[in-house]
Amino acid sequence: MSAPKVAVVILNWNGRNYLEQFLPSVTGTSYLNTEVVVVDNCSTDDSVAFIQSQYPQVTIVQLKQNYGFAKGYNEGLKQVEGEYYVLLNSDVEVDTGWLEPMVALMESDPKIGICQPKLLQYHSPDHFEYAGAAGGWLDHWGYPFARGRIFDICEEDKGQYDDSVPVFWASGAAMMIRSYLYHELGGLDEYFFAHQEEIDLCWRAQRAGYMVYACGQSKVYHVGGGTLPKGNMRKVYLNFRNNLVMLSKNLPFRRLLWVLTVRFWLDHISSAKAIWNGEMRYAYAVIRAHHAFGKWLCSNWKTIRKEKKTTKNLKGYYKGSVVWWHFAGKKKTFREILRGKA
Repeated sequence: MSAPKVAVVILNWNGRNYLEQFLPSVTGTSYLNTEVVVVDNCSTDDSVAFIQSQYPQVTIVQLKQNYGFAKGYNEGLKQVEGEYYVLLNSDVEVDTGWLEPMVALMESDPKIGICQPKLLQYHSPDHFEYAGAAGGWLDHWGYPFARGRIFDICEEDKGQYDDSVPVFWASGAAMMIRSYLYHELGGLDEYFFAHQEEIDLCWRAQRAGYMVYACGQSKVYHVGGGTLPKGNMRKVYLNFRNNLVMLSKNLPFRRLLWVLTVRFWLDHISSAKAIWNGEMRYAYAVIRAHHAFGKWLCSNWKTIRKEKKTTKNLKGYYKGSVVWWHFAGKKKTFREILRGKA
């Protein structure tokens, strides 16, 4: 029986420098049945010319405009074949044997629909990276966190998360997904544009009966913040807006009403703190996010009310508040958060 084909798909927009730095590790992957694909989001630099001249073995899919992260992948993956897709950020360096453990994990159980490797910091490889660490969780109020990362605190990798276990979400920086499942779910939600669209996809996958896993035997190294750096107000806006949209799409209606009420108060507290600290642009970004979410909610209200949803059987779903245990309880690691609830 031949090894399943894996298409490693990198979405690029004006990322010549990243491609030059990180494509060598990706094309050096030891898994034999691999196709490396670069989906170019209508770059205006010489990214495409560079790939064509230096990496003729890499497949290029050229899009007619910059569609952003979500639609960029949706459009690009229409032209990519393989049993598995790996959505890989352009600023990621991989180990030679990074794919074999993930393929073995996915092949071990047809109900594992998505998985991710350990994400470590490229510049501090002994620490987990913000974008997904060792697999993502979600708390009762919709705040994402991860094994190895609580808010801005990233743990040192001491082998504590080398196991392969179910999680709530896998990082879009390095996500393996069954190709048929990606298309059955309709891909990434294009309204999101970027940020938290992978959490929404993983939540929908769980609702469809599939599991999301973290594969502790595979590791990659992520620069992070390459597209929208930390502190970027566009990023703040998208994170606040998209998180509320994600909750509205996936939570049972009665629970959603309660969660949104609490979240509005918590978001306003965050805005007030920003204003107190003189960060007016941050507060304005949160207000804009709430306004945009309100418009989205009005357009989708009937669908949200009618669709039957449940939070039963969700893996990586924390019934407590990571905000409370981190800021009030002074818990700094993933395992401390879980023990705090217990």
